Amino acid sequence: MSKLIIHATSLSLHIGQAWRGVLIMGPSGSGKSDLALRLIEAAGHTGCALVSDDYSVLWTSGGQLYAAAPETIEGRMEIRGLGIMTAETRKMTRIHLAVLAQSDPIERLPENEITPILGQAIPTIRLNPREASSVSKLLHRLKIA
Repeated sequence: MSKLIIHATSLSLHIGQAWRGVLIMGPSGSGKSDLALRLIEAAGHTGCALVSDDYSVLWTSGGQLYAAAPETIEGRMEIRGLGIMTAETRKMTRIHLAVLAQSDPIERLPENEITPILGQAIPTIRLNPREASSVSKLLHRLKIA
């Protein structure tokens, strides 16, 4: 099984009757951890769990993409201004949605976007993590992913 480590934060959210994984990608300082922290607070600790902050290990199994934390950072999250904190986590998640964190203006009516990762076509949205509506937009899109 081939694995890939990428600069991304991964979360697992309980939507309906299932857990759905989100991979938040973007450069350092783009707001990945901040968006993850706000998602955890919005969904509550029983509805959202951190899988990995800042770096995620990705692999495929059964035609699906999965994410987990590298052992060195498992259970930890960087909260800017507070430092490295411990966090409740899930060991892994199946990825249903990729989020590209960007500060550039977001297209108003974007075409459906796909990000190929390890041969899997992952539905993708672009968000500015610093916008107040970014949590709601992500949750809304994840429900239909």
